[in-house]
Amino acid sequence: MNPRTPGAALPEHPDRLWRTPEPKRSYDVVIVGGGGHGLATAHYLAKNHGITNVAVLEKGWLAGGNMARNTTIIRSNYLWDESAGIYEHALKLWEGLADELDYPILFSQRGVLNLAHSLQDVRDSVRRVEANRLNGVDAEWLDAEQVKDVCPIVNISPDVRYPVLGATYQPRAGIAKHDHVAWGLARSADTAGIDIIQNCEVTGLDVVGGRVVGVQTTLGPIAAGKVALCSAGHSSVLAAMAGIELPLQSHPLQALVSELLEPVHPTVVMSNAVHVYVSQAHKGELVMGAGIDAYTSYTQRGAFHIIEEQMAAALELFPVFARAHVLRTWGGIVDVSPDASPIIGLTPVDNLYLNCGWGTGGFKATPGVGWVYAHTIAHDTPHPLNAPFSLDRFTTGALVDEHGAAAVAH
Repeated sequence: MNPRTPGAALPEHPDRLWRTPEPKRSYDVVIVGGGGHGLATAHYLAKNHGITNVAVLEKGWLAGGNMARNTTIIRSNYLWDESAGIYEHALKLWEGLADELDYPILFSQRGVLNLAHSLQDVRDSVRRVEANRLNGVDAEWLDAEQVKDVCPIVNISPDVRYPVLGATYQPRAGIAKHDHVAWGLARSADTAGIDIIQNCEVTGLDVVGGRVVGVQTTLGPIAAGKVALCSAGHSSVLAAMAGIELPLQSHPLQALVSELLEPVHPTVVMSNAVHVYVSQAHKGELVMGAGIDAYTSYTQRGAFHIIEEQMAAALELFPVFARAHVLRTWGGIVDVSPDASPIIGLTPVDNLYLNCGWGTGGFKATPGVGWVYAHTIAHDTPHPLNAPFSLDRFTTGALVDEHGAAAVAH
């Protein structure tokens, strides 16, 4: 029986899915950041380009940053052509990733509803549906009754503070098990001969004559032909080591889970107006996220009032949750660019590459950005899908403004 068949028992884990090697003194490529994006980049460097003399350096434990601190929502229904292109590429890869990795990532295509609560929300939502369709992305506009058909527990009463007037719906969207994704990617990269090195913090970048030649780490210096930065909220700190000032602000982003419940929530529901998004995980807990904390910080915790507002919004939309208990909360560090779109590509320093600025949307892009970032590193030129997200767009003015789709929700 296929281990990914619903209801089938998962295969027994070996003691180790990847090696724990000592770092070599030199690699062709050093990837700084052992989260989803770093691991996906390593996987596709090996799979698509045959580059395996690679090290993935992680200052803590593998995928313990934003990869472990998100709400695992996957969708591609972004407004602009450039965003739809890279996120739809990612979604198509998600659809085959379990087979590609031969690992059960528990990808569940249960659909996502983006709620509209005002006439302007409705106009913006219908516009986005039409833009999605032009880009080949599955999207529908649903009225309030149709929203209720998809998710019966949503409150569509007209008497609430923010009544539900309708929603966009992407049926192919869904969730995946974040740690399984990381483990599958890590196992694949390790099998290809790539070194995954944990507890190895990068403390400096060695730049000679305008070219990066290596990194300084807590485990000693490592020479590198190419260095790829992939560290989410700390990207600006790393880039500054090479004299590059990035247009990023890092903010805490909080989420929480409830106690385990029987299946009650069949899809993913998001609301930018009231800043909450909710799904039900495979084990049964409700997974809820909110908007970012307004202040800039590198801490992995946020303010209590954000959770309080998030709970109020969730209870208005889902009265059935009134007696559910919060089990735990956590926070990640999101790096937000001026146009709420990522930065992927070359830097002013030769052989130094940049993948950052994903804000709250990094998890859903994992395989897609790994694919295009690996291409950029291997060929020293952007893939067509990430070419619009170059660093120089902030001087040319060719922005990809996704604030409406990306800035406050997954």
